[in-house]
Amino acid sequence: MKVILLGTAAGGGCPQWNCACRLCTAGLPPRTQDCVAISADGAGWYLLNCSPDIRAQILATPPLRAGPGPREIPLRGVLLTDAELDHTLGLLMLRETRGLPVFAPDAVLDALSPLRAIIDGYGGWTSFVDLPGLRVDVLPVSDKKPKYAPPGGEGPWVVAYRVTDLRTGGVLVYAPCLKSWPDGFDSFVEGASLVLLDGTFHAPDEMAGVGGPDQLAMGHLPITASLARIAGRPGRWAFTHLNNTNPVLDPASAEHAAVLSAGALLPADGTEFSL
Repeated sequence: MKVILLGTAAGGGCPQWNCACRLCTAGLPPRTQDCVAISADGAGWYLLNCSPDIRAQILATPPLRAGPGPREIPLRGVLLTDAELDHTLGLLMLRETRGLPVFAPDAVLDALSPLRAIIDGYGGWTSFVDLPGLRVDVLPVSDKKPKYAPPGGEGPWVVAYRVTDLRTGGVLVYAPCLKSWPDGFDSFVEGASLVLLDGTFHAPDEMAGVGGPDQLAMGHLPITASLARIAGRPGRWAFTHLNNTNPVLDPASAEHAAVLSAGALLPADGTEFSL
């Protein structure tokens, strides 16, 4: 299985357009909003989430570009972990695909009805049947609803994906939004070749410096809580969905060094893995 990290930042990316915090003005390598591409054969590709930056991400990734025919594209579908706008607005950019399959929990699809109504005018989307060469398992991980969602609606609202390559046995777990370390998650990641974990915040009070709510209110387990859980475990562990306030973005920071010394990764946009 081929895995490409198209974007590794949380909503707004880094630098974020409306922020002048230390990290957004430090001249660090930019990161686009979180999105992953996976493929069993290197020809047909599936997206895990679909960020507002998807156009730039596709054009920066040769395997995802159109061709060889003038309207041939390698994208075969999208799997959404939740209904947050930074994970779904890219579907508008892909409206020309005319029937791109989209998989998500029912509550997520219901919340996205207004977006779907717009896209349907260009050809709509269909539901998944299967992913050739890949098996997908789903685990509900959070009950956090997006701010725009109307009252009601039975979850799950946020899920993680475990994708297994049926030929190689390689396993990817994608969990960019963890409100906690939920029941069943230890079993879900058991034997995984690569786990992409929620790295939105490094510490619980991180948003206080820019006047925001704490990480629990925003539905994200901090890196400091996750590191203790993954210590000594086999496989590769990487943090993605990094918020623009997260000090691990700075390679010279003590926080960045602590993550690496614990054996975890902080991969940049464009990083590729073969599982």
